Amino acid sequence: TMRTVLNSNNKVTDLQSNLCAVISEGFLDVPGSLFQTKLRNPEELQNNTELKCLNDILPLLVPFTDIRVLLNSISSNLQAFVIQPSRSKEEFRKVASDFQLRWNYLLTSISKTMTLKYLESFG
Repeated sequence: TMRTVLNSNNKVTDLQSNLCAVISEGFLDVPGSLFQTKLRNPEELQNNTELKCLNDILPLLVPFTDIRVLLNSISSNLQAFVIQPSRSKEEFRKVASDFQLRWNYLLTSISKTMTLKYLESFG
């Protein structure tokens, strides 16, 4: 599915635009959101691993991008933010499960928001 999207200039442009709007215009600022920017410390947001990972992927979303480029970006971020900081197997499990939960929550929130706002890429 992602390859079909990446091979369409219009779809990629719509997806980029919608993702940027969801993030920068505060569509995710709903009560109880882990990504609620109005009540959070700007320094805390700057250190947010999931948003860093997402921000690393956004510039790579261009028409005809090889999906392996996106996967390599995610892999590099997992190495830097999850695998390397872990000092033991137990710590790795905790860090990995925390990241996975927050990453899933972020992507679900973005998808839900894009769907509810009837954004072009989720039309």
